[in-house]
Amino acid sequence: MADLRRTKLYDLHLALGAKMVPFAGWEMPVQYPMGVMGEHLQTRAKAGLFDVSHMGQVILRGPDVALALETLVPADIAGLGQGRQRYGVFTNVTGGILDDLMIANKGDHLFLVVNAACVDQDIAHLRKLEALGVSVEPVEGRALLALQGPEAEAVLAQLVPGVEAMKFMDVAEFDWNGATLWVSRSGYTGEDGYEISIPGERAEDFARALLDQEAVAPIGLGARDSLRLEAGMPLYGHDMDAGVTPAVAALGWSIPKARRLGGAREGGFPGADTVLAELASGPAMSRRGLRPEGRAPIREGVEIFDAAEGGRRIGTVCSGGFGPSVGGPVAMAILPVDLAEGATVYAELRGKRLPVTLTALPFHKPSYKR
Repeated sequence: MADLRRTKLYDLHLALGAKMVPFAGWEMPVQYPMGVMGEHLQTRAKAGLFDVSHMGQVILRGPDVALALETLVPADIAGLGQGRQRYGVFTNVTGGILDDLMIANKGDHLFLVVNAACVDQDIAHLRKLEALGVSVEPVEGRALLALQGPEAEAVLAQLVPGVEAMKFMDVAEFDWNGATLWVSRSGYTGEDGYEISIPGERAEDFARALLDQEAVAPIGLGARDSLRLEAGMPLYGHDMDAGVTPAVAALGWSIPKARRLGGAREGGFPGADTVLAELASGPAMSRRGLRPEGRAPIREGVEIFDAAEGGRRIGTVCSGGFGPSVGGPVAMAILPVDLAEGATVYAELRGKRLPVTLTALPFHKPSYKR
């Protein structure tokens, strides 16, 4: 694993018995002795602690920073209240998605969290805003933890009083024993929870303080993937990429009326003509949920057909696996929008076509504190 970067919690992962794997240029824990199934169910029932320090953290500053960022992201950033966070995507000139990100309004600056595999390209992309008077400041030396699950609030409030008052997508700063925490009430599991940016030198102490509580267990990338899949959340590089538009990725909800055709700040972002026309008319294809029969999962790359024999290929699985909370396999694929929920399509697996039912997303209903 030469040349892989390590997070500030690397030694703790080893001490906890983690199996480490290469991921987006980092050496990351894929699972702990509890195993992926146990870690998944732990997060749904109690609380799970994830090291997400490989994600990119970036600060943007400038007099009109929100409007400037709207030239790259088709979200309503100018209307984002202080102390609030919003999901958005970077689009390219053809309307495809370069990355997805979280955007927080912290008053005198915006705080962004971007995907690990896209950090360098995203920062280079953001530097286009320097011509508009925006300073782009990659955050160095801070770790990022995610505490997720129904007991996350009670657990974190033991260490950081006040977090219990936060609502879904709120952001705030707190002190923990002299360390300034940047906290958002959000996550990537479909459960209530928090993401916490902390100075790197304090990360292990903070993680241990959380893990000392009975309700908390460490969770690796394996369960992180199955949790987000059950919650119907797309993963960059799998369910969306530079060739997939927001409408096709079923992310049209992230583009508000103000940025659409006829809106107060219509367009003005890369690929706007393509993206807005497709949102107005509706895409021919969109990300859909699939429930295979039986227990065998269908995974990324499996082709989907419209008939048990012959017929035509209508799509390819972009994410798939076993859903421990659902009790069976789940998958997502980009498929024709005219297929009705409940329809049967066929996944070709090792030369055989298996029936698969088109299902509404998400497979597991999220439980956020609104």
